Amino acid sequence: MITADADTIVAPASGAGLAAIAVIRISGARTRDVLDALCGGAPPPRHASLRAIGLPNAPLLDRGLVLWFEGPASFTGEDMAELHVHGSRAVIRGVIDAVLTLPGTRLAEPGEFARRAFENGKLDLTEVEGLADLINAETEAQRRQALAQAEGSLRALYEGWRGELVRAQALIEAGLDFADEGDVIASVTAKADPIVASLRAAITRHLSDRSGELLRDGLRVVIAGAPNAGKSSLLNALAKRDAAIVSEEAGTTRDVIEVHLDLGGVPAMLIDTAGLREAEGKIEAEGIRRALARAGDADLVLWVVDATAPQWNAPRGLAPGKSEPITVLNKIDLASKDGAGRDCIRVSAKTGEGIERLVDALAEKATLATGSGAGAPLLTRARHRVELEGAHAALERYGDQALGPELKAEELRIAAHHLGRLTGRIDVEEVLGAIFAEFCIGK
Repeated sequence: MITADADTIVAPASGAGLAAIAVIRISGARTRDVLDALCGGAPPPRHASLRAIGLPNAPLLDRGLVLWFEGPASFTGEDMAELHVHGSRAVIRGVIDAVLTLPGTRLAEPGEFARRAFENGKLDLTEVEGLADLINAETEAQRRQALAQAEGSLRALYEGWRGELVRAQALIEAGLDFADEGDVIASVTAKADPIVASLRAAITRHLSDRSGELLRDGLRVVIAGAPNAGKSSLLNALAKRDAAIVSEEAGTTRDVIEVHLDLGGVPAMLIDTAGLREAEGKIEAEGIRRALARAGDADLVLWVVDATAPQWNAPRGLAPGKSEPITVLNKIDLASKDGAGRDCIRVSAKTGEGIERLVDALAEKATLATGSGAGAPLLTRARHRVELEGAHAALERYGDQALGPELKAEELRIAAHHLGRLTGRIDVEEVLGAIFAEFCIGK
């Protein structure tokens, strides 16, 4: 909980650079004092009021809209205000400098508004993380997933599981109060065991689905093939710009080149790699080694085949095991009839023929891999996975028939502890800095 004597913080909450409107956010116990000094007082709560903005006996800084949010009914849970002013650097700097002349005020640190919201019980950690993902969302599917998490979908799921754990724990510990009566222990264990088994199965299913993490981080698509198959030309055609150097000389691509794409709402990293062949020098050999390494880490591989000199079979071990490579027959403008009867997508990176079909195929694969952020709440971060794996391991140990009721109760406490750390109920101080550092200053 933020104390009443904590500093009042101020920061721009809108993006940097010139804009028609900029939003300056203020939060803390002295927010009303700031409005009294700069704006002639606070307007009615949650009502926008046009005010002259500036310090007494000083030049006018701007005229803008002032909004007042009286705590705890605000984003941070504290008294809070927003000044909607013209978006020039001079206006923003002038207003913030004016606020900072007042006692008890300072610039906000990155993520400090959201951290105060968390510490005042307005958000839990999963909602904070969803808010960060929403701010950083680049595609429609990412937006949907992040918004659902920011609205509390994961919190509701994890708190529901924690409630079930507490119920099972209460049963076991109630039995311990009557440990000298064997029939009581057997009775409460018989009631707790199905709860634990159901919860363990639900967490297993949740952990096995990586689509939420994949949607948040993006699909990694590696373009691989023999030298001069047209991989770099294909990358440029998909990116719709000259992202890679194109040359008839074999071995031109010696390092990994990456391009971001939006595949039907799913973010993807398209990765061009060196042509796979017996290398003619150390530099090219290193490029080929990196190409194979990236292909091994990829979510999807495009195996590009030159229609004028087809090499249909991808090297053994190229596919990452997550999905079979998509074979792309390139240069069909030079060998239009080749590839008949084969399972491939026929394209010409030079003319653009077949590129839309390839994009559609990639988007379909991406949607299948991620679910497009729809449906049940999905695990989205490595932090969640670590805590859920800890809870799952404790529930697995609970199932050991050799354990007595005291140890079973302890395993349930451990599992509940891990679930509590997910939402920030308990002992999460070491992860707070990393989470809130993701935010911009004004959030």
